[in-house]
Amino acid sequence: MSTEHTSRRTFAIISHPDAGKTTLTEKLLYAGGAIHRAGAVRARGEARRARSDWMKIEQDRGISVTSSVMTFEYRDLTFNLLDTPGHEDFSEDTYRTLTAVDSAVMVIDAAKGIEAQTLKLFEVCRLRDIPIITLVNKTDREGRDPFETLDEIQEALALDVCPMVWPIGMGGLFEGCYDMVNNRFLTAPEKGGAFEDVIDCDGPDDEALDARVNEATLEQAREEMELAQIGYTEFDLDSYREGHLTPVVFGSALKDFGVTQLLDLIADFAPPPRPSPTDERVIEPSEKPVSGFVFKVQANMDANHRDRIAFMRVCSGEFKRGMKLRQVRTGKDLMLHSPIFFLAQDREIADNASPGDIIGIPNHGTVRVGDTFTEGEKLRFTGLPAFAPEILRRVMLKDTSKVKQLRRALEDLAEEGLVQVFRPQSGGNWIVGVIGVLQLEVLVSRARQEYKIGVRIEDLPYSSARWLRAEDPKVLDAFVKQNSFNIVEDSEGLPVYLAKSDWDLDYTERNNEDISFLKTRELQ
Repeated sequence: MSTEHTSRRTFAIISHPDAGKTTLTEKLLYAGGAIHRAGAVRARGEARRARSDWMKIEQDRGISVTSSVMTFEYRDLTFNLLDTPGHEDFSEDTYRTLTAVDSAVMVIDAAKGIEAQTLKLFEVCRLRDIPIITLVNKTDREGRDPFETLDEIQEALALDVCPMVWPIGMGGLFEGCYDMVNNRFLTAPEKGGAFEDVIDCDGPDDEALDARVNEATLEQAREEMELAQIGYTEFDLDSYREGHLTPVVFGSALKDFGVTQLLDLIADFAPPPRPSPTDERVIEPSEKPVSGFVFKVQANMDANHRDRIAFMRVCSGEFKRGMKLRQVRTGKDLMLHSPIFFLAQDREIADNASPGDIIGIPNHGTVRVGDTFTEGEKLRFTGLPAFAPEILRRVMLKDTSKVKQLRRALEDLAEEGLVQVFRPQSGGNWIVGVIGVLQLEVLVSRARQEYKIGVRIEDLPYSSARWLRAEDPKVLDAFVKQNSFNIVEDSEGLPVYLAKSDWDLDYTERNNEDISFLKTRELQ
């Protein structure tokens, strides 16, 4: 029975746009020795291009719109960091990424508190019982009272909070942070500088602090820390791992305050790989046979090679390069000659991988999101969803001679999960469905950059889409024939009903009670 997986920490960072997630990712990689220079997203020129943001639109806009995977070592542990899209338009890719992690770091802006996207992503974590560590970021800027943020986490997310690193002052009065677990003062050589100095203390009342911190600021911080320790829950490992309690670190990713403490919390408390549910049984990470599932496909990560990488989470067994694994959906065996590990744009051949690790499988369109790989056992990992799109648009070619290139682009981007692609039964132009409008911008941008085609996006009279399912195939066939102008097929050939309004959808559902109109479906 293998125990290698116990040294893995596979986690995601979730946040609202602009809370500092990409900067934190950089600093974690830097602290773990994975990169030699951490570049803040707001720096100028090339430095502005964060290591984890490789797509051109991400570099141009300074946001993450795809999920990146980064592997690094820290304290003899292997960390697999999944950097999820922060933009609200990318919930589907983010949701699938969260199926591949064992814990999460939630980043909250000290000035803004919990924002809509943070709440949405937190709900996904709660559905999957994913334990969360919270970083209240940007304490070096003017922000809300720390108690206000802690109380909001308790009330809005129904989580117990356990503050572990406390800010000494905030904004213009910020002097550093106090590690309440290890009784250390984290400060900078000069006010407004980056974290460099650690001062060991006997407690918040230690006289060593008096010589370093403004008297009024220190007095307030000491009172706050005393209240925080009395007023909030003590840390309990089981409560945290069950998703009921979140340790909270106040800090500044930009100035390096709280980054190492965050890494230490993940190392000490975040769970190693957890059991994974399938349609047959629960897979334990300690099992000997290798198994895993694909939660993401990315085309053209390397523009020079037009490659396609499937991201697979290893769930059990010790994977070795050159292994033959069964692709359960097709029943075919696949020889994995060149699996890869990721470090943002960089990659290296993965000679072996343990449960919790994420490996890339290069392929030519044969592997898709939701695929299960085993050493022969016929089972399917469950919990990877597809969501009905909220925006539907027609895709038009500017140069009608490039139909093949358009088909290739749409198939590739649909397999990634960027868009859903539908073909009308009555013929005509492709229809794309997305969760948010930014995905349409990405579609146009990538069609131009990667496939050398110009496309135009046009409005449609439809407002929602639903997959159709019925116990009796004849009932479904009859409905499809009667409503052919409202029926499209998705990329797997499944029928989808397009409704012009909520009233239209409700009316159709009430008049066809033998048919289910599904907002989500599980990927097969």
